[in-house]
Amino acid sequence: MNTLLLSLAATGFTFALTALGAGVVFFMRRESTGEALQRVFLGFAAGVMIAASVWSLLIPSIEQARERGHIPWLPAAAGVTAGVLFLMLFDRLMPFFRPADAISIRRGLGRTTLLVFAVTLHNIPEGMAVGLAFALTSDSRPGSLAAAAALALGIGIQNFPEGAAIALPLRQSGMSRKRAFACGALSGLVEPVAGTLTVLTAGHISALMPWLLAFAAGAMLYVVVEELIPEAHLGSGHLGTAGVMLGFLIMMILDVALS
Repeated sequence: MNTLLLSLAATGFTFALTALGAGVVFFMRRESTGEALQRVFLGFAAGVMIAASVWSLLIPSIEQARERGHIPWLPAAAGVTAGVLFLMLFDRLMPFFRPADAISIRRGLGRTTLLVFAVTLHNIPEGMAVGLAFALTSDSRPGSLAAAAALALGIGIQNFPEGAAIALPLRQSGMSRKRAFACGALSGLVEPVAGTLTVLTAGHISALMPWLLAFAAGAMLYVVVEELIPEAHLGSGHLGTAGVMLGFLIMMILDVALS
């Protein structure tokens, strides 16, 4: 029970950092921002998600597959393909994601759903990783509790820009501050749920982690290519590109420095 409570507290912390990042929308005045800044925010979200896909998901997937004696690239390649195909099918089955015109409110709904869904999928294996780390502390290995706490701290800090990466573009697209904050914050709510379930089923779930990590990476990359980059209009000036690079660099530095 102590392990379960520790895992719940740790994943609650990572969720709180996601919500804190989403909360930046309350300090931004949309009325004073224009199309150029919207491109920066969309590019920032794309950069964060690209870096998170590589360093938070694909590299750990490859490393965990190698540790288990599997072909290192196989779970990563298969998982990414499955993640892309899954969101592609999800997109295809939702007709309201296909607006008749560029200013349709349904366009905003489609982008909102895909963006939140992809980051939520990404947060599931992160919550599972924290839960599994705390589940492993039950064998009393030296340093295991400190390592689990460090993992939770690192993921929590990474979640701050992820929360902002969801909320800011949604606010820029016309969504209210409260709704944009709710979308950003709720994307991290799955981490406590996933962490708790992982602690309770640790003996059965660890073998699936390489595949789940890569699946989430594929889903995030689909949203970046299909939605965020086209909406950022990267060919119209350099602001969108600057946003991509800024988001990518921030997320890469956090992932490497806190890993």
